[in-house]
Amino acid sequence: MTPGTLFCFAHRGYQRRASENTLQAIGHALEMAVGGIEIDIWNVGGQLLVKHDRRLGRLIPGSELITEMRPEDLRERPLPCGNTIPSLQEVLELVGGSAQLNIEIKGPNCAYLLAKEIRRFVTEKGTTFDQYIISSFDHRQLYECLRLLPEVRRGVLISGVPLDLAACTAPLQAYSLHTNLDFISADLLADAGQRGLKNYVFTVNNPNDLAMLAALGVDGVFTDEPQIVLDFNTRVLASSALC
Repeated sequence: MTPGTLFCFAHRGYQRRASENTLQAIGHALEMAVGGIEIDIWNVGGQLLVKHDRRLGRLIPGSELITEMRPEDLRERPLPCGNTIPSLQEVLELVGGSAQLNIEIKGPNCAYLLAKEIRRFVTEKGTTFDQYIISSFDHRQLYECLRLLPEVRRGVLISGVPLDLAACTAPLQAYSLHTNLDFISADLLADAGQRGLKNYVFTVNNPNDLAMLAALGVDGVFTDEPQIVLDFNTRVLASSALC
């Protein structure tokens, strides 16, 4: 990345064009030539499905816990854009080698299946492990991913400012620290940087925050509005060309 620019992860795809985490939303984000896509996964009946919420009700009518549903029943429920919940395999196929893919583990018992699916996909399709980042607030599952699939980078999600700053990333041999915009701390970012970590911030949807984060040395952002990040980077590059 050019100094001052921010790596752009389209958060759950491009939600302005289609329901989050759908193949349609991801496809629209890929058309924008973003650097990365972020998705969420759950283990539903032994299948890794791409969805954010643990319970129906926000985007799909109902109130069921998705982990108590049969995967085929869950996948029959249409989302507002008309798409249905995709499998991780379908997302891997769609993204191919076009962008980095940040796979966030949301629910329990995902690590083994995730490691198995990524390894199989890379072996069969000839892609590279470097294309993927596995992230989670569940640091135990990240540790399991380190054991099962050390070739894939790990991103440690936190929502506050730990007393020991970025120390939690060390036993996970992490690649990146993913921090909440509401808890941005210069000390936390500096500690992560000293540990050789990339600093990625979620979820950044205001253009005014982009300049602030770039000035702090943040490497990239997760955003529902990828166009504002692409526009910001264009302005930074144009300004650099004039210097």
